Amino acid sequence: MKKNFITGLISGLCGSILLFAIIGTIFVMSNNLSTDNENQQLETQEENQTAKEDQSYSQIMDKLIFLEMLVDNYYLEEVDRKAFADGIYKGFIASLEDPYSTYYTQEEYKQLMESSSGVYHGIGATVSQDAKTGVISIVKPFKTGPAYEAGLLPGDIIYKVENEEVTGVDLTEVVSKMKGKEGTKVRISIVREGESKPLDFTITRRKIEVPTIEYKMLKDKVGYIIISEFDEITVTQFKKAVDDLENQGMKALVIDVRNNPGGLLDAVVAMLDRVLPKGLLVYTEDKHGNRSEEEAKDAKKVSVPLAVLINGNSASASEIFAGAIQDYKAGTVVGTTSFGKGIVQKVIPLTDGTAVKLTISKYFTPKVRNIHGTGIKPDVEIELDAELQKQVVIPIEKDNQLQEAIKILKKKMK
Repeated sequence: MKKNFITGLISGLCGSILLFAIIGTIFVMSNNLSTDNENQQLETQEENQTAKEDQSYSQIMDKLIFLEMLVDNYYLEEVDRKAFADGIYKGFIASLEDPYSTYYTQEEYKQLMESSSGVYHGIGATVSQDAKTGVISIVKPFKTGPAYEAGLLPGDIIYKVENEEVTGVDLTEVVSKMKGKEGTKVRISIVREGESKPLDFTITRRKIEVPTIEYKMLKDKVGYIIISEFDEITVTQFKKAVDDLENQGMKALVIDVRNNPGGLLDAVVAMLDRVLPKGLLVYTEDKHGNRSEEEAKDAKKVSVPLAVLINGNSASASEIFAGAIQDYKAGTVVGTTSFGKGIVQKVIPLTDGTAVKLTISKYFTPKVRNIHGTGIKPDVEIELDAELQKQVVIPIEKDNQLQEAIKILKKKMK
């Protein structure tokens, strides 16, 4: 009996051990199988994600061909093939989501070159676009231009051009629509503060020679130069203005870049070279960290007390100008904080007569300041009186910002 009991106990233990071994093997196999499945699922997900992110040239072309087929077979109207292609190119650059990068058609590029030279046919007004909202507004209509004669005012928001809404549309494209052959008309709708409905204007285009420089000698031998843009013609005009004022016995100088949207980097560098001593004026850095420096090389400089006027519409090249003077403590910056555009664009012509403008670098003032999104903070902050902000022409004696700059200079003159 005892022998049978021991035999049974041993048999039971062996069976249990075998059962546990079988269960353990199944558990391990199950785990391995589960892990393999999970790994395969993860690999599949990663491959799908990679496929989504990796849109190869051939995939893009295949899809465009398919879309073209759909348009050819189903779209109701006739398709302008050139407009079709331009739309693809514009969309490609627009996908960068950079408000300053754009594709120019042949006509747009031609008009851009005319504009940067300082001579074009259009309505005669400086406009700017809010990078966040896409709203386009009149900064300043030129006193001798058709926009001023029609009654457009600073701060007017451009709502429609030729009955098409333009908010959010690339600024260059909108400007191109307002330009055209001399003597032709353009319809513009604007939204004005205090008016319940948009106001409609029909403006006759004519030749515009951008008045980029205005200057005069004020009382007590204080020179006053207004720079409206930094174009090719501005450099010569600026140097002539400074030389003339110096010949008249100038004892102090106010340079006004309020409402100046910027312009060419080469132009602002050449103008700073006439104002500041030899040294670094501005430098740029691209995506690879490559640095390009611009320096003043001419020993000739302005040797009288200097003030620079800025406001929220002073952008890009205007900020380079004010920032360099502020960094060198060569003058007092007066007004309100500038726009805050501390990036540089380059226009790249293409072989077919079109062009691409791309943001290629950040710029830095001599003291290593990049003011993109923040702007230049003036040394002396003062708002323009509210009743003056809608006026195209502000009398010098009522311009409280200008008068503040003159007061500062008179103290330095003593």
